[in-house]
Amino acid sequence: MLFNHQEVLDFLPHRRPFLFVDTVESVQVNDEVLKKEVVTGKDLVGSKVIAHFEVREDLEILKGHFPGNPILPGVVQVEMMAQTSAFVSIAFNKMEKKGVKVDTLLLGVESSRFRRPIYPGMKLEIHAEMEKSRGSIAYYMCDIYCAGEKVSEAKFLAKLDVHKGL
Repeated sequence: MLFNHQEVLDFLPHRRPFLFVDTVESVQVNDEVLKKEVVTGKDLVGSKVIAHFEVREDLEILKGHFPGNPILPGVVQVEMMAQTSAFVSIAFNKMEKKGVKVDTLLLGVESSRFRRPIYPGMKLEIHAEMEKSRGSIAYYMCDIYCAGEKVSEAKFLAKLDVHKGL
């Protein structure tokens, strides 16, 4: 496990009830990126993340969606994929020592598809890949799987918000 739950909390600003990543299994970036002094969004194209989330029965949002038949809302699934995609920016972490920090901000959802309902007790595997980058805008393709079956997917864009002089 690359990031245990505490390390996820240390990396993401989200907290319950709006934290939808439990652990991160892997973050794959090009080895050449890690050798660079300064990393840009373009350097991260092709980077991939695999994260995990278990849909707990006590998840607050399930109390109202829907009582007696809890289903994880599609909007939460998209947020889960967006939170996972933020881990692509882990390559920027070495730059934090130089006063640079990067936040990932969701800008829009180009498409999404929900193939199967997600219920309490399901253990999800979330995949995120940065497909392209233009300036500070990154484009991601993400999928959610349960027991090896794709249950949802989304394509979205996010801003890599770089803060200097921290």
